[in-house]
Amino acid sequence: MSEETIKLEGAQPEIQVKAEDVFEPHVLEKYDPEVVKFVLKTRAAGALVPDEFNIEDLRANAAKYAPWSKDVTGWERVADGEVTSEDGAKIPIKIYQPDPTQFGDGPYGTHLNFHGGGFVFGNLTTESQLCLSMRDNAGVIVIDVNYRHCPEATWGKCIEDARAVLKWARESGSSQKINPDSISIGGISAGAHISLVLQHIARDEGIPLKLCLPSVPPSTDALLYTSYTQSPFASFHDFAHGPILPWERIKFFGEQCFPRDKAEELRATLPEWWVAPLKSKNWTGLCDTFVRTGECDALRDEGEAYGLKLVEGGNKVTMKRYTGSPHIFMYLDWFKKKHEYDLDTISALKAAHGRH
Repeated sequence: MSEETIKLEGAQPEIQVKAEDVFEPHVLEKYDPEVVKFVLKTRAAGALVPDEFNIEDLRANAAKYAPWSKDVTGWERVADGEVTSEDGAKIPIKIYQPDPTQFGDGPYGTHLNFHGGGFVFGNLTTESQLCLSMRDNAGVIVIDVNYRHCPEATWGKCIEDARAVLKWARESGSSQKINPDSISIGGISAGAHISLVLQHIARDEGIPLKLCLPSVPPSTDALLYTSYTQSPFASFHDFAHGPILPWERIKFFGEQCFPRDKAEELRATLPEWWVAPLKSKNWTGLCDTFVRTGECDALRDEGEAYGLKLVEGGNKVTMKRYTGSPHIFMYLDWFKKKHEYDLDTISALKAAHGRH
């Protein structure tokens, strides 16, 4: 694989990208070969390197930088809505309703989805295809939540928004055909972090959840790190300079969420376990959880450490590590591990909501 080279030819000068120019040897040997080809192809096509990120450009060109994004507005059984958060802000949501000819007239089990994007990027197109898959194959209502992003919003508003949507879902059962006693939550990356915090909030507020489904979850206060060496986890060091979610990307997200000149002031206004769920004090009485990580992800070890804390607290936990897989593997439609991930999601939701 070290000899892997991608060439792009055409009107522009030929571009050659070699694996050894992108991957450190210890990283390359762990990556699935198909993902290596994908990374080299995107680099040859001029994909951004971590220190070239521009918020406005990325948000305006989601289809370019997140080609899995899809606008499903107006699709059958997909409706737009909004929920009022705790401070009066209006939070956009998309509601995916199951096909009654296949799954009956309801009420239905309901899954709240919080998208990834480093608390900075993402919207209701980012994970629409995953939401469609969950709805159509698990027979649940899916509510996709576009929580507020940094730097425009103060970090922590995303948690308030998630809590508001959870409460709204329980209170809106009859109008939306939601079974308020059969709700699950989940998300990817930043959305997974939100799910971890919400899992504890729900326990504390007496809100029953059927399942928490966090994927590639951050569980530490890495957004406040000034160096990747501050992490106690090996995967954070091993993949700090990898091609997907390297340290420079995490640092960029941290600077948007906790600007260095205000970081300590902001942190002081938030519960410690909101910023770092791994520092939660109470690990008992939490809902069933299915933690999923990627072998080639910097966040792998801290996500699995969260799962182990759940085990220690006496909770029912399933953990799965997808070999050869980077942080964004569940978005890559051509990747076999993505399809495995989708089947696992469907099975977990069916079991949680009683649709065997």
